[in-house]
Amino acid sequence: MSSVTFIERLARIPHYSAGADSAEAAARQSETVVMLASNESPFPPVDAVVDAVRAAAGEINRYPDPGAGTLRRALADRYDHPLPGIAVGNGSCELLLAAAEALLEPWSEIVYAWPAFSMYPHLAAATDAREVAVPLNDRYEHDLDAMAAAVTEQTRMMLICNPNNPTGTHVTSEAVGELLERVPPHVLVILDEAYIEFQTNEDPDASLELLRRFGNLVILRTFSKAYGLAGLRVGFGLGSEEFKAAVDRVRQPFSVNHLAQAAATEALRHQDDVARRVEWNVVERLWMEEQLTELGLEVADSQANFCWVALGDRDESEVVGALARAGVAVRPGKALGGPGFLRVSYGTRAENERFIDALAGVLG
Repeated sequence: MSSVTFIERLARIPHYSAGADSAEAAARQSETVVMLASNESPFPPVDAVVDAVRAAAGEINRYPDPGAGTLRRALADRYDHPLPGIAVGNGSCELLLAAAEALLEPWSEIVYAWPAFSMYPHLAAATDAREVAVPLNDRYEHDLDAMAAAVTEQTRMMLICNPNNPTGTHVTSEAVGELLERVPPHVLVILDEAYIEFQTNEDPDASLELLRRFGNLVILRTFSKAYGLAGLRVGFGLGSEEFKAAVDRVRQPFSVNHLAQAAATEALRHQDDVARRVEWNVVERLWMEEQLTELGLEVADSQANFCWVALGDRDESEVVGALARAGVAVRPGKALGGPGFLRVSYGTRAENERFIDALAGVLG
């Protein structure tokens, strides 16, 4: 037994329940597992990205470029954003955690919707800031009016997950712009757009125009979802030069490894592949919603690569357990802030059919 005493706030930091936990539970009960728990792409990256990783692998005896210069220049070209205002990280999670460390203090406040990305409660707990969690509206969307009303002089950060994880709902860039007009400039607003490529309400780049209007806005995106690079962990932030300098100062150097930088740089050259993934996703999204509705279940209006399914009066743990026994891994809603729900990623058609068949058996 160690006599070492760790900091008090460590006990307040919630456990992050990964989709791999659900997959492991399913694997213990079935020889084959359908992975619908982590919002990953079911398809591997294009061959050119794999080739880029293979070529870069011969150089891993050297440290990666600490400034990720090649990748950041490629991002600057792709998004027409000034290079000094582009930060990259080990997934967008690292940039969220670094932003909290750079900005939040024990007297400050952080505002976010809930349920939303399950990492958000970590930010307040790790910094001793006060969290202000604003409930979603009855359509499982961000209540932007309530979020604006929650801002005080102590508020230093606001998070908008769009499309929202775990509900998949989306608010337009126009609505976000109207919110930003009401938020004072001392509040850093982080627009977390990990799933933005999948939404069909508007051009995925519509929100970029807001960066030119609001100096307190940062947009986070990732290569984990639409680009299919979840295993390499590359995220990026578009914002001010001051934001980049702040997050760089508080995190470890060399945070994005050499293979990840090579893969992400190459992936940006293949926007046609992103378009194909999005087109496939829309087809599966519509199919899944139709099947779930026919089973008598309520489904949120998803604009992401997953759906949020209300179980009604059914026991969430029993449904998740039965699906695991059938070899289907999904995320239980309780761990994501929404007890009584399932979050289900869209897989291939065969995987989705296996989920629907297993769920129909559970419900029937």
